[in-house]
Amino acid sequence: MSSITEELADQLAQDTIAAAEELGDENLIAEVAKVIGIASTTTQEAFMTAIRVRLSERRARKFLQDRLASGPKGARIELGGKQILNASDDGSSGH
Repeated sequence: MSSITEELADQLAQDTIAAAEELGDENLIAEVAKVIGIASTTTQEAFMTAIRVRLSERRARKFLQDRLASGPKGARIELGGKQILNASDDGSSGH
């Protein structure tokens, strides 16, 4: 898929998500996808991929924010034996 297709589809996805929120219309995304699909299934697929990626990223960010708001403070997290976070060090280490 060409980058121009992906760029245009992503921009349209961003605009469509914003319009759907502004209008309170959950069906707008499907309607726009249908209009695109009539002319180009390739563009429709890129559009729907961009929609899924952007909406899933929003859900993940919301989950992360909620988790941070309710989780314990000052916990040390280690992955693979390497410390990646120590909340008590935040001020001195620039995290």
